Amino acid sequence: MPTRTIPFILTALLATQFTFAKPDKEFVKIFDGKTLDGWEAMPAKTAPAWTVEDSMIVGNGSKARSYIVYQNKEVADLELKFAYRFPGKGNSGVSIRAIVDPTGKRGFQSYHADIGHLGIGPQVLGAWDFHTPGRREHRCFRGERLVIDANDKPTLTKIKGAVTKDDINKNGWNKVHVVVKGNQFKFSINGKPASEFTEHLPQGKRLKRGMIQFQLHDPGMFVHFKDMYLKVLK
Repeated sequence: MPTRTIPFILTALLATQFTFAKPDKEFVKIFDGKTLDGWEAMPAKTAPAWTVEDSMIVGNGSKARSYIVYQNKEVADLELKFAYRFPGKGNSGVSIRAIVDPTGKRGFQSYHADIGHLGIGPQVLGAWDFHTPGRREHRCFRGERLVIDANDKPTLTKIKGAVTKDDINKNGWNKVHVVVKGNQFKFSINGKPASEFTEHLPQGKRLKRGMIQFQLHDPGMFVHFKDMYLKVLK
C-alpha cells in the first residue's frame, strides 16, 4: 500500500467515529445510543421504519413515511441539540409543539425546523415550516428572519452571517441547535443561524406546547440522528 494513502485512511476513520461534545449538565441525553426506549413511532404501524445502528437512530423511508416522537409530549419552551446526516437525498426535520391536527387536514400541527440533503434548496434545508391548517403557513427560508404581527401579517428580513450551503457537510454529520422561548423560535446549523421567527398572534391562534417529532419524509430516503440532548425550559 502506498504510504501516502495512510493519512487519508486515518482521517476517514476518525471522521466516522467523530462525536460532538456533550452539552452542559442542564441538558438531558434523550437517546441512549442503544435502544429506542423513550421514543415511539407515529403512526404506530410505521415503527419498522426506525432502528438503532452503530449508536444512531436510523430512519428508513422504504419502510414508511413516519415520525419518531420523544416521550415527553407536553413541551412548550426548550433547547434541543442533535446531529444529523443524509447518506443520500432526503427531507427531514424536527417538529416542535406538535399536536394531532383537529382539522384533519394534516396528521399533526407543528412548527417544523427543516433539514434535508445538500442541494435540496433554502426552502427546506435551514427553513422553518408552518404545519398550521386554519392559519397562514408563512415563508421563513434559510437565512431569513420572520416577524408575524397580531393580524398575521409577515415581515421578512435577512439574517447577517447565516448558514450557507458551503457550511453544510455533504453526506457527513451536521450539528443542529433549536431554541424555543415563548413566541420566539430559532435554529442554527453548525454554529451559524439558519432561520428564526417571532409571532405576535393572539394566544388562541398559537401552538403552545406539544410533542417533539423527528420526521422521515420521503419514500426510499435514509436519515441518521445521534448526540441528542434536550433542555426543557417550560
